[in-house]
Amino acid sequence: MTRWRVGILGATGTVGQRFIQLLERHPWFTVTAVAASDRSEGKRYGDAVAWKLPTPLPAAVADLTVAACRPPLDCDVIFSSLPGELAGEVEAAFAAAGYPVISNSSAHRLVEDVPLLVPEINADHARLIPVQRQRRDWTRGFVVTNPNCTTLALVLPLAALERAFGVETVMVATMQAISGAGYPGVASLDIVDNVIPYIAGEETKVETEPRKILGRLAGDRITPAALQLSAHCHRVAVTDGHLCAASLKLRQTATVADVCAALEAFRGPAEVQALPSAPSRPIVVRHEPDRPQPRLDRDIERGMASVVGRIRPDPVLDIKLTILGHNTLRGAAGATLLNAEFLAAAGWFT
Repeated sequence: MTRWRVGILGATGTVGQRFIQLLERHPWFTVTAVAASDRSEGKRYGDAVAWKLPTPLPAAVADLTVAACRPPLDCDVIFSSLPGELAGEVEAAFAAAGYPVISNSSAHRLVEDVPLLVPEINADHARLIPVQRQRRDWTRGFVVTNPNCTTLALVLPLAALERAFGVETVMVATMQAISGAGYPGVASLDIVDNVIPYIAGEETKVETEPRKILGRLAGDRITPAALQLSAHCHRVAVTDGHLCAASLKLRQTATVADVCAALEAFRGPAEVQALPSAPSRPIVVRHEPDRPQPRLDRDIERGMASVVGRIRPDPVLDIKLTILGHNTLRGAAGATLLNAEFLAAAGWFT
C-alpha cells in the first residue's frame, strides 16, 4: 500500500486532535500538514494547540507550522474537521485544486452527488465520485463525508435491522456527551447538575442523514430510504459517548432473539473488514439489563463500534433498544479515517 501524506484542516480542534492521535502509527497515512484559523497560522503546531487528549502530542506533528486553510498544502489527501459554516467553500477549493477531501464536517453531507459514507453499509455510494467530478469539472479531487456522530451510532444497527426485517419508523431520544460540542464546549455552570434539551441543528441531522445512508444508488443519484425518523436530542454531563434510546417499527415480525441475532451477525463487505481501522464487530450486543453505559462501553472495539443493549418488545411500536457510540472516535475522526482507508484501498486516491 502506498503511504499517503495527510493534511488536516481544523487541526487544533477536538476532532483534528483525534486525527493526529489516530494517525501517529498508521500503516498507510502520515501527517505532513496542519491548517487552522488565522489566529494559529504561522505558529508551531505544538504552541498553537491546547492538546487535550490523554496520549502525548506526537513530536513530529508538534514541530509542523500551522498553515492557512487554503490550497496548496504539502500533502496528498485532506482530512477536514472544519466547522460546517466554513467547510463548504474551503473543502470545495481543495477538491478543485486536485485533493481528495475526506470530511467530518456537515457542509456537504446532504449534497446529492457527495457520498455520505459508512463503508459497512453503503460502500457502493463511492461511485458518485465520478459524477461529482464531472459536474464540477474536477480532475483528481473530490469530497466524501461521514455522518453526524449521533447518526453514525444509530445507523449501524438500523442498517442491520433494515437488511433483516425492514425498518419503517424510528423514534429516538439521545443523550449526548459534552465533547460533541468541541472545546471549550458547554460551560460547566450550564451542564453540571443539568440536562440541556436542545442541540442546534442536531435533530434535523439525525432525522435526515440515515435516509441518505440507507438509500439506494441508481445511476447518478441516491433514492433515500423510505424511513420515518423522529429525534429528541439532549446534552448531558458525560465526557465521551452518545447514548440513544430508540423504538422501531419493523416491516416484518421479529422476536427479540431475531433482532439480537441480526445485530450480532452484521458485518461489512470483506474488503472493509480488512481495513486497519475497521472494527471486527461493527455492532456489539450487550445482554446485561443495565448496559451499554458510556463510561464502561464506549471504548469497545477501540471506540469504532455501536454498542447495543436493552433489546426488548415495544408496546407501541415493535422493538426498543439502547445504542451507544463513541462520538469523537467512530462518530467523528475514526469515521473519517475508515472512509479514507476504504477509498485508498479502492484506488480513488490514484
